[in-house]
Amino acid sequence: MRIRRAFATGLLTLTPALTGCLRHTRTVPKTHPPAVVLDATLDQLLKQADDRYDAIHSVTFKGKLIATTGGADKGEITHYPELTTYIVISKPQQIRLILVVPVYGSVLDMVSDGKNFKMHLTFPGKNCAYTGSDQVTNTSQKGLYSLRPAAILDPLLIEGLKPNQVVSMTQDSRIITDPKKRKELIDDPDYDLEFLSLPEGHVARSQHVVHIDRMNLLPWRQDIYNADGKVETTALYSNYKQFGDVNFPTKIVIQRPLDDLFLTITVDKAIFNQELASDQFKLDIPNGVTVANMDDPVSASTNPCDAHPAAAAPPAK
Repeated sequence: MRIRRAFATGLLTLTPALTGCLRHTRTVPKTHPPAVVLDATLDQLLKQADDRYDAIHSVTFKGKLIATTGGADKGEITHYPELTTYIVISKPQQIRLILVVPVYGSVLDMVSDGKNFKMHLTFPGKNCAYTGSDQVTNTSQKGLYSLRPAAILDPLLIEGLKPNQVVSMTQDSRIITDPKKRKELIDDPDYDLEFLSLPEGHVARSQHVVHIDRMNLLPWRQDIYNADGKVETTALYSNYKQFGDVNFPTKIVIQRPLDDLFLTITVDKAIFNQELASDQFKLDIPNGVTVANMDDPVSASTNPCDAHPAAAAPPAK
């Protein structure tokens, strides 16, 4: 008993020293909630998503595009110069992308009917073309060689709930810089709508998640998953602007981590729902230009534009 009492007395004597020596407090930026936080039910958010998607039948964008390729797996990152960009979309899945270098002119022209794409490249020392399906079928193609129309179309037009999907809603938050007081931070709440395939037994697969900012009930992020459950595309939306009846983001950051491809699109001008010319999505490849089929490993590895070679076959066991 005498030993136990002495031990307790020693601990009490040591406590001030421990609290003083082993604890250190530092100042961190303090967060605060937004001035306005909007509420909505799941049904209301789904209706808003449908209304935003249904409000767009066609659109023509003029702006800028910056591409970055590479990453940790490659051990290097390549930044490409900013290019003037024209994007024309006609629902459901037609898209045309034109990239232009000032003075030189068009360097990339790509069209798609929603299933297959065609792309013509013209820049100093190169004049070649690609064809293939809208989805990458050869996973060894990385960076700009993995660019497909769907990589741009799917993030730009956010779809709502489809008949073959179910949806769930959760809530989360993110920390952002206060636009009015740059040294202060906002703990910004959001709604997360997860769209899943119809269950097969007890399993439903996530297809895409739309993050809705509760300060304005507009999407600020979308995550698109592939069939293996990996994030195929993350799109970030900001700087919304009203174009007639359509409220649309003027900065879209598209991250394709599996393809080592990252795009930033800035919209300067946008015209929605105008009637498009019948030849808007017609691209003729000039005679004499070598065309590489990006779905064919042999063709994709031997074309004059130096497409990424097909992955080597695994050694026989």
